[in-house]
Amino acid sequence: MERLRMVAFSQVREPKGRVSDQLALVPSTPSLEPAKEAFPVELGRFLEQTDGVAQSEQLFDLLSAFARQYECPWVAYSSHSVDQVLKSVRRAPALMRYPDEWQEHYIQMGYDRIDPIIKKSRKELGAFRWSEAYNDVSTTEVERRFFDEAATYGLKSGISVPLHGPGVGFAIMSFARPSCRELQNRTITYLQLAAIHFHLRAARAVNSRCTEEAPNLSQREQECILWAARGKSSWDIGVILGISENTVNFHIKKVLRKLDVGSRTVAAIKAASLGIIEL
Repeated sequence: MERLRMVAFSQVREPKGRVSDQLALVPSTPSLEPAKEAFPVELGRFLEQTDGVAQSEQLFDLLSAFARQYECPWVAYSSHSVDQVLKSVRRAPALMRYPDEWQEHYIQMGYDRIDPIIKKSRKELGAFRWSEAYNDVSTTEVERRFFDEAATYGLKSGISVPLHGPGVGFAIMSFARPSCRELQNRTITYLQLAAIHFHLRAARAVNSRCTEEAPNLSQREQECILWAARGKSSWDIGVILGISENTVNFHIKKVLRKLDVGSRTVAAIKAASLGIIEL
């Protein structure tokens, strides 16, 4: 596993970190991606399938199926506020098809505060390979370790597509694969087009439901799910808040019911995506 982890990103760490240099170091494994002439056909089929679909979750299912054709089983879409203090800004919900273990590890480690993908997406307009962010001179060793750890959970290579404006926020669509082989340039182009199409469709869906309010969590419920998101057990939370473990479990059960989810991890992700808590 250690061998695979290092190959995923360290093999492309060159001083200049140029895309052309990175591609040159990728093993010459035969590509399993669709033939060049198939790209427009597959994209056209995706656009037709999404026509008239209003639910973000359904759109995401179709996008995920499109990405799997290019060996990208892991897809994630998340919305971010430029100013995290603006809690009144209602953010679009996160849609995630990443390994559950990685999602839990991400939350427990508080990686949203140092995520190099988020940092680079704030400055970029177009899609970028994760290896570019890894090689960026501004990337710290802690941020590189983020990518190395992601590789151990199966996210060995990928791209992210920044989706900016209008307004103060932006979204990120990421496509990842369990292979160290980098995506071809034309594959990235088509995934980016699909991501932009999804983003526009999803924004319309959210705007059409603008009167829908986020579930109303009490102050205590917010505190409990916030500490749970930070990896604390019910006993730990009870000590921190000065209440019993049973009381903590009672509040968390209410949170799960109000958010209509089945686990603390998913509840934390949904509460954060709705702006109820700040991780």
